[in-house]
Amino acid sequence: MITRPLSLVAVVGLVLALAAPARAAQAYTPISGSGSTWSSNALDQWKTNVAQYGMRISFSGTGSSDGRNQFKAGQVDFAVSEIPYGLTDGGVRDVPPKEGTYAYMPIVAGGTSLMYNLKIGGKRVTNLRLSGEVVTKIFTGVITSWADPAIARDNPGLKLPDRKVTPVVRADGSGTTAQFTSWMASQHPGLWDDFCRRAKRATPCGFTSNYPTIPPVVGQHYSTGVANYVRQEGTEGSITYVEYSYARAAQFPVAKLLNAKGYYVEPKASAVAVALLAAKVNPDLTQDLSQVYGNQDARSYPMSSYSYMILPTVTTGKFTEDKGRTLSDFAYYFLCEGQKQADLLGYSPLPINLVRAGMDQVAKIPGTTKQSKDLGKCNNPTFSADGTNTLAVTAEQPKDCDKQGPVQCEDATGGAKEPTKTTTGGGDAPVAEEEAAVVEEQAPGEEAAAEDAAADESSSGVARRAREEAYATPVSVDLRDDNTALLVAVAAVLIAALVVGPPLVARRLRRREGDR
Repeated sequence: MITRPLSLVAVVGLVLALAAPARAAQAYTPISGSGSTWSSNALDQWKTNVAQYGMRISFSGTGSSDGRNQFKAGQVDFAVSEIPYGLTDGGVRDVPPKEGTYAYMPIVAGGTSLMYNLKIGGKRVTNLRLSGEVVTKIFTGVITSWADPAIARDNPGLKLPDRKVTPVVRADGSGTTAQFTSWMASQHPGLWDDFCRRAKRATPCGFTSNYPTIPPVVGQHYSTGVANYVRQEGTEGSITYVEYSYARAAQFPVAKLLNAKGYYVEPKASAVAVALLAAKVNPDLTQDLSQVYGNQDARSYPMSSYSYMILPTVTTGKFTEDKGRTLSDFAYYFLCEGQKQADLLGYSPLPINLVRAGMDQVAKIPGTTKQSKDLGKCNNPTFSADGTNTLAVTAEQPKDCDKQGPVQCEDATGGAKEPTKTTTGGGDAPVAEEEAAVVEEQAPGEEAAAEDAAADESSSGVARRAREEAYATPVSVDLRDDNTALLVAVAAVLIAALVVGPPLVARRLRRREGDR
C-alpha cells in the first residue's frame, strides 16, 4: 500500500488543531472600562502594550463622572477616576455602588498643567509664568487681558500683548475639573466663590466636576477637546487646564506655576513626585491633596495628583472570574512595567507605597492570578532598596531664574522646543533629552497646517507621537502549561520541509538518473 505525503494545507491544519486547545487555555477574556481622560493617554499605551500577550482591553475616555456612572450601572468592567464616589457636587451626592463590591487602586500620578497659546510679535511664547492667584483670576473672569499688570509681574522678562484672555474649560463632567477646582477652592476660595455666585451656584462652592460655563469661559468636551481648541492658529490668547501629557504630545507650552516656596515650576515627573510626598493617603487609597498644594519643597508642582481605577471585588452577571484574570494581569502590568513609560508619556510613576497598596487591591478581584508581591521584580523606576521614592530624591533644584523676582528663565516648557528670549537675560537652555524624545521635528512652515488639523484628532491621536516613542515591555503573567509556542515552531519546521524538501529530492533523483 502506497501512502501519499500530507499536503501543506493538511500539515498546517493538523498543527493548528493541536495548538488550539493550548491557545484556548491561555486566552484572555476581553474587558472594558471607561472614565478619566486625564489618564487615558497612559491607558491607551498600556492596553496597546499588552495586546501582544492576548489581552484585549477596551477603554473609552468619556470623563471621570461618566466612568463612575457606567461602572455603578454595570455597563463596564472597571472605571478610572480622579475623584471617588460619595462626594457632594453642586448639592448632589454621587451615591456609591453597594459597599464591599468595589475598591480603588492608584494607576499613575501627574500634574494638571496650564496649556496656552500666546505669541509676541508672531513668535510663540514658551516660558510663561503664573501665580496661583493670577490663574484663578483668569479662570473666574477677573483678568481678561494678557497685558494685565498682575501677569506682567509674574513675567518681568516679557512684554505680553494686549490680547483677550480666553479661559477654556471642560464642558463635560471631569475629574480634571474636580482636581482644578479643588485647588482653587483650597487656595483662593474668595475668588472662586464669587465666580460661583455669578454662576448662580451655592457657596462655599468647593470642588465641582462640572465647571460653570458663564462668560468669558469657553467649554469644550474631553481633554482632547480643550487641548485641540487651544492649539489651533485661530485661538491665540486661549489657555486651558489639562493633564501634562496632552501639552507634551501637542508640542505646546505650559505655564510654570508658582509654588509655596516662591519658585515657578513645570509639572515634570520629578516635580510631581516631590509634591506628592506631602499627600495623605486615605485608608481606601483615595487622596487628600490639601498638603500638596502648599508643599514647601522648592522643587514641587502645586497641582499634582494621582488617578485611580475602580475595581470590582465581586462577580456579577457581567463580571466573571475569567474577566477578573484579565483585569488582574493588566493591573499587575501597569503597576510595575507600565510605570517605566509614565515620564515619557507626560506622567509621573507611582511611588513604592502606592504600588504595594495597589497590589493588595488587585488581590481582591474575583479570579485574580494573585502574583508574587516581590517588588524587587517590579521594574518601577521610583523604587530603591530601602523603599525611598527615588524620583523625588534625585529631582534637581529649580534654577535661580525660576525664582519669583526680576529675572525670568528662557527655556521652553511642555512640548515646545524653541526658547523665548527675555529682556532680563534668563539664559538659553537646551531642550531636555527626555522632552525631545516625545516630539517629532517639525519644519516652521508645517506648524499652521498641524494646528488646523488638530480639531479632527481623536483621543488616541492627540498622544500618538508620545506613544510611538514609548516601548512595550514584557509583562509578567501566568503562562501556565501553554505549548502554543512549541507547536508553532514545529509547524514552521514542517512547513519549511514541505516547501524546500520536494524540489531538493527531485533534483537529486534527476542527477541519479543522469549518472546511469
